[in-house]
Amino acid sequence: MANSFGDQFLKAGLVSKDKLNKAKKSRHRQKKAENKKNSEIVNEATESARLAAAEKVSRDRELNQQQKEVAERKAVQAQIRQLVEMNRLPKDEGEVGYNFQDGTAIKKLFVSQEIHDKLGRGLHAIVKFDAGYEVIPSVVAEKIKLRDESCIVSQAATQAENEDDDSYADFKVPDDLMW
Repeated sequence: MANSFGDQFLKAGLVSKDKLNKAKKSRHRQKKAENKKNSEIVNEATESARLAAAEKVSRDRELNQQQKEVAERKAVQAQIRQLVEMNRLPKDEGEVGYNFQDGTAIKKLFVSQEIHDKLGRGLHAIVKFDAGYEVIPSVVAEKIKLRDESCIVSQAATQAENEDDDSYADFKVPDDLMW
């Protein structure tokens, strides 16, 4: 039979029953306090692990969002590239220079007289493509503008073919007028 040391001291008469009970209570309190500290440490560790997991999920979500945005931008650029390549007008170095503004710089593109006229009336537009510029129909330019407005470099406002409501129509221009 295994008796505790406290019981053996009580039988030997070395301690009283009250002192033995006080010692047991204090030992019980110590164990309870240690268990509480351990549970707090475990709770803190669990909480820090939970926070780390939440931060990782947040970072992963942000990274996925960035990757999704990059993929969408690439898809839009591919669509624009396809629209321009399929609809660009042939580059025949024309004899007429068409001046347009790209940001703060004035650029000149040599085109044929027909394309120059259509650019002026807004039937064609100029887009920035790779390292140069391309002339495309204004219908295609509107589709590109929906995807990325910064690609359109120059597009004149579309004018009606027959401008009958010209405010200076009543005035005749003399034939011998020199500019």
